[in-house]
Amino acid sequence: MLARHAPATSTLQPSPLVRIDGLNKWFGALHVLKDIDLTLRAGARVVVCGPSGSGKSTLIRCINGLERFQKGMIEFEGRSLGKSDRDAAARRLTGMVFQSFNLFPHLTVLANCTLALRRVLLKSAREAEEIAMRHLTAVHIAEKARAYPAQLSGGQQQRAAIARALCLDPRIMLFDEPTSALDPEMIKEVLDVMIALAKTGVTMVCVTHEMGFAREVADEIVFMDQGSIVEHASSSDFFSGAAHPRARLFLDTILSH
Repeated sequence: MLARHAPATSTLQPSPLVRIDGLNKWFGALHVLKDIDLTLRAGARVVVCGPSGSGKSTLIRCINGLERFQKGMIEFEGRSLGKSDRDAAARRLTGMVFQSFNLFPHLTVLANCTLALRRVLLKSAREAEEIAMRHLTAVHIAEKARAYPAQLSGGQQQRAAIARALCLDPRIMLFDEPTSALDPEMIKEVLDVMIALAKTGVTMVCVTHEMGFAREVADEIVFMDQGSIVEHASSSDFFSGAAHPRARLFLDTILSH
């Protein structure tokens, strides 16, 4: 049975926000991304799922410009990004939230959020703080602005990381398993922030095993296995009856726990 694919881009948006064509990535002899074709429209909420080692995190790190790729093309708003070097332009267009927060431990939460605003966008200290406080308020952590990361819970640190990414007003938000390093009781507070963020219309691509979140928030599901996209479907189609046998097995395993 053939895997479903998302409708042609022309029916969604004449010019996609991101277009990936024939993307291939190797780590030495290990072929981790194999002929990836994917378009992301503005405002889409996409969950990338699949078994461990299937290439999910590598894919979004390529979109963000953090990983080199050897073959294929990634375009942002029609502009081709270089495949040989880390691309600063890509990182300015994207906000990235990592598994392990990646906050600077020697800086307060507020300073973590204002650093790029001041050094990259050359905002004044006052304007940078106003922007940072607005986003810290949105993720319900404004009272921790003067605290250091070590003084925060894991959930609070991840919310601070989300606020920091939003400060640069990215065109797309990328989440790399944002709850995998959290204790179970902290997962909900981060997912609640992400659900609220999705309702604002921001473009989101999230690598996650949280299928409840995926069902609630995503409008598209990309399922990967062994470095390839084996199914790309609407969320409703995917959860009501995934077409690919590997996707069905994955869902059966995840949802049975």
